[in-house]
Amino acid sequence: MSEQNQPAYGGQAVVEGVMFAGKSGYVTAIRRNDNSIEYFETERKDSKLSKRLKKIPFIRGLVALVQASANGTKHLNFSTERYDVDPEDDESIQKEEETSKLAMIIGVGAVGVLSFIFGKLIFTLTPALIAEFFRGIVPGETGQVLLEGFIKFIFLLVYIYLISLTPLIKRVFQYHGAEHKVINAYENGDKLTVEDIQKNSRLHYRCGSSFILFTVFVGILVYLLPFIETEPLWWRMVNRILLLPFVIGISFEVLQLTNKVRNIPFLRVLGYPGLWLQLLTTKEPKDEQVEVAIHSFKKVLENDKNASKSGIQGSKVIS
Repeated sequence: MSEQNQPAYGGQAVVEGVMFAGKSGYVTAIRRNDNSIEYFETERKDSKLSKRLKKIPFIRGLVALVQASANGTKHLNFSTERYDVDPEDDESIQKEEETSKLAMIIGVGAVGVLSFIFGKLIFTLTPALIAEFFRGIVPGETGQVLLEGFIKFIFLLVYIYLISLTPLIKRVFQYHGAEHKVINAYENGDKLTVEDIQKNSRLHYRCGSSFILFTVFVGILVYLLPFIETEPLWWRMVNRILLLPFVIGISFEVLQLTNKVRNIPFLRVLGYPGLWLQLLTTKEPKDEQVEVAIHSFKKVLENDKNASKSGIQGSKVIS
């Protein structure tokens, strides 16, 4: 199957597993501490408004990211609560969860969205404050914006490096690599076996890590516009918040563009910075980790095949 005729699948690494997003819903597969595989599935439920917004350039990125944050948090919460629980305790735990399952799902989704928004605000405002502190050394508008972007870039690299030193996050990054390998194998028409999948790259143009890096570069270009002021400080903070949706929207379109031109000579280099960042956010997975990713992806394909009769359309998801 050629890549042009395939729906664009994406996913997310979770604790001891991988979540994949399909046309009809989301599936997470995790490896339990008894070596068994457990699934967690949620349906893709898009309102008429969200479907319309997803067709509008620069706005669709915001909608997709908010939905990804909400759904991703639900699946991440599932993995963290289940992967190291003794399977013999499943029945008692399930009874406790069923009493407030709906409230829990809504609450976790809301926390995911709020955490995403709060994280973006911190990541956006803190570099601006630090750059302002050095205004005596770097006084010009252009210099301030470039310094702010440089600080943001360093923050990103240091943060990723530090968290990658923890054993848990290192394993999550390995599952991230497994996720990318599975998608690359599928898009290349390879067999979904561990041996064939391991031959593929752990890097992918349509990755959320690339998107985060693009927000740094796009932010610099947006803030360099002549009508965007850096003084006084309070107004600088305000316009950074007001411009955040525009930066996110543009960055999403840049991500989609780099994915579309990745097979075109000379244009494929547009996505290289994001791929280089993925050298930090992904690690080479072990065979057993790839096996979990295969379980998740095959379940997504199975669900999409069953749902195809109802005419459900696919949509792109950041991996």
